[in-house]
Amino acid sequence: MKNPMLEAVSLVLEKLLFISYFKFFSSGAPGEDKAGNTLYEISSFLRGDVLEVPRTHLTHYGIYLGDNRVAHMMPDILLALTDDKGLTQKVVSNKRLILGVIGRGASIRVDTVEDFAYGAEILVNHLDRSLKKKALLNEEVAQRAEKLLGITPYSLLWNNCEHFVTYCRFGTAISPQADKDISKCTAQECGNAVPLPATPESCPVIAAEVIRVSTQRS
Repeated sequence: MKNPMLEAVSLVLEKLLFISYFKFFSSGAPGEDKAGNTLYEISSFLRGDVLEVPRTHLTHYGIYLGDNRVAHMMPDILLALTDDKGLTQKVVSNKRLILGVIGRGASIRVDTVEDFAYGAEILVNHLDRSLKKKALLNEEVAQRAEKLLGITPYSLLWNNCEHFVTYCRFGTAISPQADKDISKCTAQECGNAVPLPATPESCPVIAAEVIRVSTQRS
């Protein structure tokens, strides 16, 4: 049964978090303002590594699959408007990304390292150190990512790119980034930080649900 109060709180928190990220979306999203001449040491990446792209307002994450391919979760409004893969497989632009966040639609897609990073510095397996968690074997990490490829619901709180990679890398879908930033939002907007609520039943976008759907599809 849905919990109206929890659902309302979750919606407010997502809106606050989206506002805090808006400057990033409008100035540094994939496909626009991208440094096209950046070279990456792709040979140093191992299949199953977590690639991390630090930005001003958020950090984007992906799983390296080998052969210059990165699996990552990307909001995209076009997924709700067309089935034309020729359109949806193109690098996601700012407008598509912003509307995708609002519409809560995304895909776990594969792009080149260059398109994934869009000119930013790449950190490798930084989450292993920051979260102090033991990673699964790299091949299992990559296989988990590959099984989840495809369309998925999106939520800044419950199912974002960090949830995706932490599930693949550690077996548990968490997003310290969302927890930290939403606390900042509530402190700034409401005067007091509030704890992150449990995942609402009406928002079945945690990694476990995506896994279940993907398993049924495969």
